[in-house]
Amino acid sequence: MEYQRFIESKSRINSQDGFEPNWIPKWLKDFQKYLVDWACKTGRSAIFADCGMGKTPMQLVWAKNVCKRTGGRVLIVTPLAVYGQTKREADKFKIESEISRDGKYSSDIVLTNYERLHYFSPEDFTGVVCDESSAIKDFKAKRTSYITEFMRQIKYRLLCTATPAPNDFHELGTSSESLGYLGFRDMITKFFKMEQSKDYLGWGRTKYRFRGHAQDPFWQWVCSWARSMRMPSDMGFSNKGFVLPPLIENNVIAKTAQPRPGVLYTTPARGMKEERQERNHSIRERCEISAELINDVDGPAVAWCELNPEGDLLAKLIDDCVQIKGSQSPEEKEEKFELFATQKVKKLVIKPKIGAWGLNWQHCSNMSVMISHSFEQYYQLVRRCWRFGQANPVTVNRILCEGQLGILDNLSRKQEQSEQMFDRIVRNMNDPMLLLSKDKFDETESIPSWLQRI
Repeated sequence: MEYQRFIESKSRINSQDGFEPNWIPKWLKDFQKYLVDWACKTGRSAIFADCGMGKTPMQLVWAKNVCKRTGGRVLIVTPLAVYGQTKREADKFKIESEISRDGKYSSDIVLTNYERLHYFSPEDFTGVVCDESSAIKDFKAKRTSYITEFMRQIKYRLLCTATPAPNDFHELGTSSESLGYLGFRDMITKFFKMEQSKDYLGWGRTKYRFRGHAQDPFWQWVCSWARSMRMPSDMGFSNKGFVLPPLIENNVIAKTAQPRPGVLYTTPARGMKEERQERNHSIRERCEISAELINDVDGPAVAWCELNPEGDLLAKLIDDCVQIKGSQSPEEKEEKFELFATQKVKKLVIKPKIGAWGLNWQHCSNMSVMISHSFEQYYQLVRRCWRFGQANPVTVNRILCEGQLGILDNLSRKQEQSEQMFDRIVRNMNDPMLLLSKDKFDETESIPSWLQRI
């Protein structure tokens, strides 16, 4: 029996060990009802729904159904400061929940953040939700492994994020592994091979390409445990009430007084080494432009930075702002997040790795961004403000110097990859043949009759 349990713990088979939900409230939208029903029946699943589509109420209803089904507790894990939003949503819909910062709790639905997960034991929960799961891979490897292993010990699991790393399929393997399906290495072996040519799908890690004829089977496999939507119409529902305001993206070029050391005049940087030199060389010029644009805004505005010197200088140049940075304690960060969210302060300076996931800032419609190569990071930080529920056009000023112009081409290429990925998921998700045979990638292969006769 011990050996059998060991074998089961290593299994990646999609057992579809979910259940029929017994509480689908009327206040959910039709597409939200469908997703909650599907997630409960699947048992271990991922919902990749764009910003503002109501992932928080969906995960709360899912958690409540797991509690009713098992008589146990559900842990909802979020990025820093996001659990406050989740708590407000729970109170709004009269779903009992509790924030726990130290591992102590009494409610059936417990809210915490990834930084405090070590206070909790998976044995105490029958269900777990990882909110904004896309951010998990940005943690240090040790923490990412801990989160994955924590989830794998709990029967019912749900991942929620706006997008599974739009141009990075690597994350889909991490998501699958944490849900108990194919591990990342198994996924690579089954669907991909290393690419030696220069034309490859670059994911920022190893160079891989799909095996011959493996692209559609890959997306069909993803759709056996995930649902993805940018708009309700992706699943055949009405888009009424889900129309985004205009997005205004301005490329603002900061000119330096002198070219970077080692060159006679400024040219687009070649390679990461030159880009780092250009970025460090132009900190003051870029920060001064960013601060001027932010100071000109009467209402709330966010200045996104990449480097500590950028953040410190912006905090000095921007009037009446608060800065959130990595050296601050979680409590101090949460306090400053709350000040901005409640509009007690109007201007915020922050890095994307700290605040680009999960937060709802529909009250803000202006930002400046120190641009980088990470499309996912850029996508997420823009979506803090440009989301369903935003009433005003959103202005994004992308600050860069002359030597960083190549970044814009790279972001454009990654955006195209993102759109292709979503198109693939949506197409296969709505394939009626797939929906009738969703487990075909996890079935045990039978021995051919000709082999049985040997």
